[in-house]
Amino acid sequence: MDLSSSPVTRRRRGAVLEEALLEATWQELVELGYGALTIDGVAQRAGTSRPVLYRRWSSKPELVLAAVRHVLRRDRTSTPDTGNLRDDILILLRDLNERGIGRSVLVVAYLGGYFLETGTSPAAMRHEILGDAPSQLDVVLERAVRRGEVDPSRLTPRTRTVAVDLFRHDALMRLGPVPDDVLVEIVDDVFLPLVRHPQDGSAPGSP
Repeated sequence: MDLSSSPVTRRRRGAVLEEALLEATWQELVELGYGALTIDGVAQRAGTSRPVLYRRWSSKPELVLAAVRHVLRRDRTSTPDTGNLRDDILILLRDLNERGIGRSVLVVAYLGGYFLETGTSPAAMRHEILGDAPSQLDVVLERAVRRGEVDPSRLTPRTRTVAVDLFRHDALMRLGPVPDDVLVEIVDDVFLPLVRHPQDGSAPGSP
């Protein structure tokens, strides 16, 4: 038998294989949503078999959670540090926009069936993935407090996240990117007046 003409199969193992499986899961999730995602579909997309997936993840919810964790960590960017709160917050929001939104906002739409099946919530998923580690927003706000830009007494749980919350709402309503002028309005007209010292009369656009 002439083996010279036989195709050469390159078997993936370890981290390389796991990354391929998680990327395939994410693509299935984005294209089909959680409800239509199947282990067979993921295996076919990844060019492998069901047993290969089940050796690593015992259920569909476990696989999907691992895929979301993988993508969020993969796409995490460095925390902005421009020296002023306004620019830092705008960079954070623009980064969410530029990354296709799905990584941090539309994931909720993709995962509606997951939350119903597991009885959890987006907040619970975030804690499962990130634990108690400070978010980029937390880091940006703490720096602003140290610079004296922000009144710590005004940083309630609601005001801390209001800029991102408004961005998420707008993105979900549009099912797409938020116009940049809307991002600027969120920061200048809503967020900064809520968290700055009451006597701070800085005009919008000022550091």
